[in-house]
Amino acid sequence: MADEKKIAAYICRGCELGARLDTDQLANIAQREGKARVVQQHDFLCSEEGVQLIRNDIDNEGVTHAVVAACSRRAKTAAFSLEDVAVIRTNLREGVIWAQPDSEENREITQEMADDYVRMGCAEARFVTRPAANSEAGSSKIILVVGGGISGMTAAQEISKAGYSVILVEKQGQLGGWAGRLWKRTPGKEPFADPEDTKIAQMVQSIEEDDRISVHLNATVGRTSGAPGQFSVDISTASGSTVTENAGAIIQASGFENFDASQLPEMGFGKSPNVVDQAGLELLAKEADGKRIKRPSDGKEVESVVFVQCAGQRSDKEGELSYCSGHCCNTSIKQAMYFKDANPEIETAIIYNDLRTPGNGEDFYRNAQRKRVTFTKGEVSSVETGGSDLEVRFKDLILDEVTSLSADLVVLATGQVPNSGVDVEAELEAETAENDGNQAGSKQEESLSVSVAVESILNLDYRQGADLPHLQHGFSDSHFICFPYESRRTGIYACGPVRRPMDIAQATEDATGAALKAIQAAENAALGRAAHPRSGDLSFPSFRKEGCTQCKRCTVECPFGAINEDDAGYPLFNEGRCRRCGTCMGSCPVRVISFENYSIDTVGQQLKSVDVPDEFEEKPRILVLACENDAYPALDMAARNGNHYSAYVRVIPVRCLGSVNDIWVKDALNCGYDGIVLMGCKKGDDYQCHFVKGSEMAHYRMSKIDDTLQQLQLEAERVSTLEVEITDIRRAPQLLNDFVDQINEIGLSPFRF
Repeated sequence: MADEKKIAAYICRGCELGARLDTDQLANIAQREGKARVVQQHDFLCSEEGVQLIRNDIDNEGVTHAVVAACSRRAKTAAFSLEDVAVIRTNLREGVIWAQPDSEENREITQEMADDYVRMGCAEARFVTRPAANSEAGSSKIILVVGGGISGMTAAQEISKAGYSVILVEKQGQLGGWAGRLWKRTPGKEPFADPEDTKIAQMVQSIEEDDRISVHLNATVGRTSGAPGQFSVDISTASGSTVTENAGAIIQASGFENFDASQLPEMGFGKSPNVVDQAGLELLAKEADGKRIKRPSDGKEVESVVFVQCAGQRSDKEGELSYCSGHCCNTSIKQAMYFKDANPEIETAIIYNDLRTPGNGEDFYRNAQRKRVTFTKGEVSSVETGGSDLEVRFKDLILDEVTSLSADLVVLATGQVPNSGVDVEAELEAETAENDGNQAGSKQEESLSVSVAVESILNLDYRQGADLPHLQHGFSDSHFICFPYESRRTGIYACGPVRRPMDIAQATEDATGAALKAIQAAENAALGRAAHPRSGDLSFPSFRKEGCTQCKRCTVECPFGAINEDDAGYPLFNEGRCRRCGTCMGSCPVRVISFENYSIDTVGQQLKSVDVPDEFEEKPRILVLACENDAYPALDMAARNGNHYSAYVRVIPVRCLGSVNDIWVKDALNCGYDGIVLMGCKKGDDYQCHFVKGSEMAHYRMSKIDDTLQQLQLEAERVSTLEVEITDIRRAPQLLNDFVDQINEIGLSPFRF
């Protein structure tokens, strides 16, 4: 395979590279040490003329691998997107000259840095194969939407507008969800003055008339298998019939249930029919249809009403919700207007602790004040239900006194509980606890105390469980910073209140975003390409069967359920589900897993190609394995902003810290590197790892590297795993400089020779 490759190296002299580096020396290194058979220099490689230079060598010289020694791989991506050859980007601009001060005394070590990066680029090229698309890729571009509420209907409509077909599954007998049960909605546009028509009826009619949208009512998903582009879904109806559909991507828009107000006995719910939650008031408002609302107990017109905010939420009490559900304040303001618009003389009070009105500034709130809705800052302790009237007891937080209000009707603003299905991780934890004989305090018990009755939404056939993993509070897997809508099940996206608490306006926007992600996933799958965050990558994992020990580490550690086992116990890769993170490669103790363009050798040969000075030179060499999603961009931007770091550092970008195999660390130590830094994303509950578990697993693996260091009689401080955010353009360089200072204190590696 190596004999078929023809490597060419292209050295750019633009952006001051030619002024600060000896490019002739770089070209000589590429030819003599890097074995590049074609070596060219150009004043501006990214220019039309420069790209044509590369293009001519591909067409006329048979170049198969182009090493572009210029700017960062994150820059000029369109210019150097040469799909018919393997392109290796060598970072001389951000990674060398911008990362170093421009001074005469620094020129020598800056040149050494550039020399090494050219060696590394050529070494990588020798072990890279240009990937071809997965021949087993699915081609379906139909999008399955599970849930027919405002989120699901919006997603279906947006997908249809983009020209794609939709299968919409709703477990009820009609579309609309909770939004369909509302009399009015909070305003979604200027002037944010009064409640608006929900327009759900028109939306439902539009969907029913849309030829691209196929609707299944009274239906649930009985089984989901396959991968992006080739999902197979069994849709079961209440009548007992089942139909199997194929889909390219899936959107879970299964919404929420209201927090069970019966868990708040002190608030009088269940003791008096005149204590209702916000959903109950919507039913009363629909019955009244703009006329005066009557209380349920005796049909008397309501003359006084009290709204209790944060009922059972923003609470630290067991069994209640610790979070804010976002929409409740605006909903109470809207419902107070129901009463005021029908009867301006009615006594209407909203008792709140903090009033939050997202999406409309204070306009809606101010208009409620103009309608003489009373807002009282207080903490409600109880609702007394004796007699025909209700008494709301609370502490007035402005006057700092305990007082009460009488009311014909009390409305409790309870929160949203996500309808997200089975908590697969809690099930695993409970099973583990049971096996260990310790079931106390399991996550499942904690989850069930505040959740709706659990039934699976997607019924996935994944070994990891039947539904999407849950985040804190039971919301379906996604991340609000790095990848909204994304989940750990490739091609399956969550949107709406199942993802986080939100109102109609937010759910509509959320569904639109999920629709675009689902379309992207289906299109990428049809081309054999990876999904976010390596969207467009054609590579996929393979393994050398004769070397596999069937340890199952790759199967267990894959964050995305892309690996099962065959009947013989060997890994069975589902390329369509694979995110190309390389976690399986990092987990493999015998190093038999690889990608065409990313493998043990593509990184291992880079670190081995670095010229490590002998023991008599006081020049440390620090290897940095930097995550390409946060750490590497942070270093790029740091250099762009003039934040320098040590010239003794050699940075190799990796797909994810989860892909780091400990052989790289061991090889680097044996090669004489004085220190090694793994620089990746934040881990934990507020993780920012684009591959969810990669950073966490890297920390765990590196915690066991001490044994290797002890065997080599090296200090534990020579290997460090650091968390970096993409915005750390000052902190990231400082971390590296501090590490170099630490190595200087410890001393150079005894393995230099």
